[in-house]
Amino acid sequence: MIEIIPTCVPRDASDLAAGVEAASSFATAIHIDIDDGIFAPITTWPYIKQGEFASFDLSPAEGIFSELHLMVEEPKEIGNAFARAGARRIVGHVEGFADGNEVRDALSAWRRAGASEVGLGLLLRTPFEVIAPHVSECDVVHLMSIATIGTQGIPYESSAPARIAEFHRLFPGVMISVDGGVSENNIADLVRAGARRFGVGAAISKAPNPKTAYEHLKSTAENALDPVR
Repeated sequence: MIEIIPTCVPRDASDLAAGVEAASSFATAIHIDIDDGIFAPITTWPYIKQGEFASFDLSPAEGIFSELHLMVEEPKEIGNAFARAGARRIVGHVEGFADGNEVRDALSAWRRAGASEVGLGLLLRTPFEVIAPHVSECDVVHLMSIATIGTQGIPYESSAPARIAEFHRLFPGVMISVDGGVSENNIADLVRAGARRFGVGAAISKAPNPKTAYEHLKSTAENALDPVR
């Protein structure tokens, strides 16, 4: 099954609400990027300065499946807050944790706090050995297909399909999500490599008709499934 999830990078609460409203007109889920100004170079809602987030309300996303992508240092605390606020899926970057014990503690804590799915993200240059001990604890592994993170529009890396194919070979039963520069020009290659879920930003949000772009991406990805069956 192919999932295309529109991405929102909210500057503030009103920006989040607008992103949810736009996505919910044609999609059933939204991918919300959270940046702390430390792990990622910018700060987004609900961070008010580097490494410090304020209390927040996730109710604008109640009518849509919310996936929170935590591009932050030490993501356990904010992940707990999002889970308690109603986030359905929480993904924290393995590189953001101090050690493996903290990874395990966070994944367990997010489930206890109410998240229905939890997972880990992996930067493009991070070796698979870093995430390997935790793959069995994840509902999804979120692989970046851009070299740097934090803003939409960063160029897609042509090496991404080979890296994803290798991950799929090593961990064939794991749901692979891909994020970064996904477009109609590369999504078929990513599907053939083993990815089934895609966080998509500019290719949808900057399209003349976001709904049409979403549908075209999904059909292109689904058409690429046959060669790997």
